[in-house]
Amino acid sequence: MWEFFNGNWPYLIELIALVAGIAAAGHAIMNKRDVRAATGWVAIVLLSPFIGAFLYTVFGINRIRLRKLLRRRKAATARLVSEEGPYRPDAGKIPLMPERFLPMKLLGDQVADFPLLSGNHIEPLESGDTCYNSMLRAIDQAKSWVLLETYIFDDDRIGQQFVERLSVAASRGVAVRVLLDAIGTRYSRPSICARLAAAKLPYALYMGGVVGLRLPYANLRTHRKLLIVDGAVCFMGGMNIRVGFSAAQMGEMVSYDTHFRINGPVVEDFAYVFAGDWLFASGELLPEDAAASVCPIVPGGRPARVVPSGPDHQIECTHDMIMGILSLAVKRVVITTPYFLPDRPMIGALAVAARRGVLIDILVPSRSNLPIVDCAVTAQLEEIIEIGCRVWRSAGPFDHSKLMAVDGEWAYVGSSNLDPRSFRLNFEIDIEIYDPSLAIWIEKHIDSHIAIATPVTSKSLASRAFWKRLRDRACWLASPFL
Repeated sequence: MWEFFNGNWPYLIELIALVAGIAAAGHAIMNKRDVRAATGWVAIVLLSPFIGAFLYTVFGINRIRLRKLLRRRKAATARLVSEEGPYRPDAGKIPLMPERFLPMKLLGDQVADFPLLSGNHIEPLESGDTCYNSMLRAIDQAKSWVLLETYIFDDDRIGQQFVERLSVAASRGVAVRVLLDAIGTRYSRPSICARLAAAKLPYALYMGGVVGLRLPYANLRTHRKLLIVDGAVCFMGGMNIRVGFSAAQMGEMVSYDTHFRINGPVVEDFAYVFAGDWLFASGELLPEDAAASVCPIVPGGRPARVVPSGPDHQIECTHDMIMGILSLAVKRVVITTPYFLPDRPMIGALAVAARRGVLIDILVPSRSNLPIVDCAVTAQLEEIIEIGCRVWRSAGPFDHSKLMAVDGEWAYVGSSNLDPRSFRLNFEIDIEIYDPSLAIWIEKHIDSHIAIATPVTSKSLASRAFWKRLRDRACWLASPFL
């Protein structure tokens, strides 16, 4: 046996590589819905069978849709849903909203898990210090439950403040649950997990298999940022818990972001999403009072809908919502996002809206925290400009905000970026809001940044050095996987 192997090992390795490559390429062809992703993975696998098959196994397979994990997700949902379902008795009522947006309600009813509910108040928190102080005050005032889910929770001065305040809340009898993304905990050394454990705060890691040898879940992250206190108030948006967003700590090196404080019936739906994620990650079914809303309809509040998305049955939910609103836009669309990598259908929708006379302004950071993504974004900007959109590079530090407003009446905010990862790989949480005051606030907020931003033009892009343009296009080839 050893003699046979010793004499034929090069052929055996070639055979194994061939079998692995064919298996991985076949899996990509049969399971990828996006032809670009399928083609890219097949090329990578066939050109480098061993390495390509390994990379595809780790990063390419959407395991959340495999049977075992899908059964767990469905079981978690089933255990949370009562005989009447997760919706309120008034879910069938149509909230007061502009008639021309009724198609968006119908679309949301089809693709999102939750109904459009009236009576919600959404307050923007446009700096890390404002946001963190408001969140910490809510934790200090908690009486029964604090539910926290986040992607990044660093063990720095800000993270330590949250652990201390959560510990104090727990000591006075408040039930605390902390859900962290397994990859997100690795952004700081040491991880915040040791501090949470020392404080005896119950926590769980989402897709904890990414740590150590179980790498298959490295591409499936909870990117959601939620803090729900007593079922009465929810904080959500794009802000992680880390010192980089605190001007008090970082000074001029601070990064920007936008978060939101929400009161009203939709808080229960946010809590429902957390309860499902917590059950999936920890196996614990939270009692009903953890998610039951005690926050009544806010007088003068506006219609809003919670829109969770992820690589399970909710895949591309946010993508569908944005495609829908672009078809209804009449006057102006404003967007700011740190990572702008729209796919071909969304570029087509932007082009159609622009050619109908809709003014579209897109604000992206002047400098990104992910250079390869920034190169891919830059490579696409020429086409975005050619179809009629205006693109701006923001001045100052990195802006991590994810905001969209349409015609000064409709807004969409949350954790989702406009890129393939948020559309198809991450678990995200967003909210659509029919509120002129908030939509106009978003317009003014983005306009204030545009006023000092640098316009991106076809001429400025073409004047860049050839090697930079080539580098950007090379990075753009990887955009389905970024």
